[in-house]
Amino acid sequence: MGKFLVILLLVCCAVAGVSMYYLQVYAFYEEVPETGDYVRLTAIVSGTPEGLPYDRFEAIDSESSPIRYRACFTTDMGFDALSETYVIMDNPVPRVAPKWFECFDAKEVGGALENGAALAFMGEENVQYGIDRIVAIHEDGRGWVWHEINRCGEVVFDGNFAPEGCPPPPQGY
Repeated sequence: MGKFLVILLLVCCAVAGVSMYYLQVYAFYEEVPETGDYVRLTAIVSGTPEGLPYDRFEAIDSESSPIRYRACFTTDMGFDALSETYVIMDNPVPRVAPKWFECFDAKEVGGALENGAALAFMGEENVQYGIDRIVAIHEDGRGWVWHEINRCGEVVFDGNFAPEGCPPPPQGY
């Protein structure tokens, strides 16, 4: 009887482990259909997001978390035009994507940002309250998009009042 219980316990643990892995890595992600408006950069002059011409767009997202958005694309715009026109971000850190979303490698993107082979731009502030969309573009035209929690979101999501200079949080935060 003891062997049976041990085997049953091990089987239950294995099923639970596989289930948790599947739920974290696969279950909640959905492909984002291309609508022509997913790659936008905030212009220096107007302070508003503007569409960027792009090709080969791929994206995933999840309703379970606003920071699970990842996208990849290519563009023909050069570094000079981009850096003169759009708001550059300091010290962005790309978030890791699931391994099955092969076009987004956070280590590669982070390395390119560190060595200057890529630049990061503000895509859109508060795409959802407290969440900014960041866009990084490599000198060879490859681009990546992810979401980061901004300073307002960090404070409000911890249950505190919005700091000065932040928009008021939506009801329920």
